[in-house]
Amino acid sequence: MDEHLARMAEQFGDRTAFEVVDVGSMTFADWDGAANAMARRLLGAGLEPGGRVGIHLHPELALRWLVSYSAAHRAGGVAVPMNPRLASAEVAHVLAHSGATVVVADGELVRSDDEAAAAGRLVALVDAGTQDGSMGAVGTAAPLLGWAEATAGDRAPFQAPRQSDDLADILYTSGTTGRPKGVAVRHSNGSMIGAIEPNWTGDGWLHASPLFTFAGIALVYTPMKLGLQVIYLPRFDAERWLRVVEEEHPRAVFLVPAMAHLLIDHPRFDEADLSSVQMCSVGSAPLAPYVLERLQDKMPDALVSNNYGMTEAGSAYCIMPKGEAVKRPGSVGQIAPPAVVQIVDSDGRPLAPEEVGEVRLQMPGRQREYYEDPEATAEIWRDGWLVTGDLGKLDADGYLYIVGRSKDVIIRGGNNVHATDVEHALVQHDAVKEVAVVGAPHPVLGEDVVAFVVLQPGAVADAEALRAFGLEQLADYKVPRQFIFVDVLPRNPTGKVVKPELQARLTDTPA
Repeated sequence: MDEHLARMAEQFGDRTAFEVVDVGSMTFADWDGAANAMARRLLGAGLEPGGRVGIHLHPELALRWLVSYSAAHRAGGVAVPMNPRLASAEVAHVLAHSGATVVVADGELVRSDDEAAAAGRLVALVDAGTQDGSMGAVGTAAPLLGWAEATAGDRAPFQAPRQSDDLADILYTSGTTGRPKGVAVRHSNGSMIGAIEPNWTGDGWLHASPLFTFAGIALVYTPMKLGLQVIYLPRFDAERWLRVVEEEHPRAVFLVPAMAHLLIDHPRFDEADLSSVQMCSVGSAPLAPYVLERLQDKMPDALVSNNYGMTEAGSAYCIMPKGEAVKRPGSVGQIAPPAVVQIVDSDGRPLAPEEVGEVRLQMPGRQREYYEDPEATAEIWRDGWLVTGDLGKLDADGYLYIVGRSKDVIIRGGNNVHATDVEHALVQHDAVKEVAVVGAPHPVLGEDVVAFVVLQPGAVADAEALRAFGLEQLADYKVPRQFIFVDVLPRNPTGKVVKPELQARLTDTPA
């Protein structure tokens, strides 16, 4: 995937490849050279072919994240991006499941990652938050490297042997069991855009999604293949985003629905100059039609679309021709070849246009699997089709509409929150007998997380205590902000909690 970076460094080495707003920038030559040096350093530290490299950095260190990601591939290793908001128990699971032997972290994550890793497994721990670091142990026998040491040395072209079917990344996402699953991305199916001749326009691509996500990974190499410079906003703020567009004049922007809501609700949205934007892509979750219309009205000359995709789908994505989004409210576009979309009934039989059913995708020759989880892979891939768990329909022209989800997943601000994941964590509290988690509509986040809780007889606990407990077990975006205490949970004759009944109660419950 990173061969294009070397070619850009050779032909456009002095051009700015990536700018982190209010932090700094990096040229193609700097990126390429630092990645080569770091790859050699990791191999010298003991990284073996195919070894896993955890990347666990705060968004302000996006430049060092990029170097680490490319270095992992140059060393013949596998990148394992991690969310810096994960709780220590979640980090421990990712490190153990992936078998990471090198971790690049910063700040408080350095020590926590070292403690989370199995004793003796790490061969190197890189503190990307310090320029100079001394060799020494943090808690294990692994050497601690500062950033300057990790990237010092020979910057000449370097690539350890690798094959097209070798693993490139393991991207962790919430799966059907509620625990993070690793999606295995291979070099043969990792690129959004295939090999093309390097070019350079100098135009910008403004992005604010975390790099460890599917959307973030696409940001690493896709813009450069389109001849674009990345302008990265490490933490989204509507006012700052509008100012950056006015100051930097990007040609392309990427948003998630929560960002789009915050933008159109901002007092300066109507007056802001967004005339430079020619492509506005909104992804990660369905977008309310009125939001898309507001964006299109504000940027009448831009291609504004709500794209559809998922980590397991790899390079499948949607295309929305200019003007079609407003004509087809609610549509996410047409699936781009070679991917194919199909709507099926509960028995797997294809449905006619306009009939709602389960959405399935097919990517010939580019299927991704769950890392070391053949059962989960078999569950999500059936007869060559990816079972998305989403409900949708196709119109007569092949435009896809997502109308709901058959999986019990809450999409909060673009982040997938699996209800059972939250339930399994909260029920471990001594005062909790049962808990059911549902999604509640939210005007900005799309959905918010709400927990209905049954306490143990005689036990006492309040929402503040349960939220604090949840924050110890889960990433903060997974923890409910609303707890509703009930005597019993509604169940059907088979004993399953009837969540639609709980969601119906929310209409009478203050947020």
